[in-house]
Amino acid sequence: MSDTPEFSRPADIRGITAEPVELVADEAERAALAKRFGLVAIHRLEAQLSLEAEGDKIAASGEIQADIVQSCAVSGDDLPADIREDIAFRFVPLASLEASEEDEEIELDEDDLDEIGYSGTQFDLGEAVAQSLALAIDPYAEGPDADAVRRKQGLIEEGEGDGPLADALRGLKS
Repeated sequence: MSDTPEFSRPADIRGITAEPVELVADEAERAALAKRFGLVAIHRLEAQLSLEAEGDKIAASGEIQADIVQSCAVSGDDLPADIREDIAFRFVPLASLEASEEDEEIELDEDDLDEIGYSGTQFDLGEAVAQSLALAIDPYAEGPDADAVRRKQGLIEEGEGDGPLADALRGLKS
């Protein structure tokens, strides 16, 4: 297996400009990512990012857009999904991440949760976008026939699927 990510878009800290960066996955990259994430298909994956250097740290923010097909968590039927997410992360030198891991106890701020380490002068925008896509996918997505399949399998009885418990579970899902 190759160490190169399926959707690799290396960038160099020395080449950052004010111009937005647009990333578009080709057919082969989308197919490889679909396999990696357990999806039926990814028909489109694009991201528009603004980069801003803060010394040796690079802030990236923008939007990811994807049209995917995943399997319904209950029926297994194909379920198209349209993903539009704002994303933000920061690339930081790997040495600074490793130094913070050596501390016995650390408290993470909101900004710390989206830090991605890099070494040398290059970081991978494409892999960061791919990971953002993975986080945006609903692992429990259900299609319109989910309750019918539950009834057929005896998981719920006729008339079930509504009521306080069902409402509470739907509330947790959203």
